[in-house]
Amino acid sequence: MVDKPVRPVWQRIGGPVKIGIVFGLIGVILAVIGMFRGFAPMTFQSFAMAILISGLSWGIVSWAVATAAAEVEKDVQEASDSEQ
Repeated sequence: MVDKPVRPVWQRIGGPVKIGIVFGLIGVILAVIGMFRGFAPMTFQSFAMAILISGLSWGIVSWAVATAAAEVEKDVQEASDSEQ
C-alpha cells in the first residue's frame, strides 16, 4: 500500500476560503492601522472588537462573493458542456 503524500493545509482548502482568509486579514490590518491612528480609544476591548468585526465582516463577505462567483462559473461550464 502506497501512502499518499500529505499536502499542506493551504493547498487543501478551496479558492473561496483562501479569498475569505486573505480579505479577512486585510480587514484586520486596516483595523489595526485605524486604531493606531487614533480613530478609537486604545483599550483592549475596543481593539479586540475592531479586529473581530472588521476581520469577520471582510472575510465572510468576500468568501460569500467568491463562492457565488465559483458557483456561477460552474453552472456556465455545465450549461456549455450540455449544449455540445
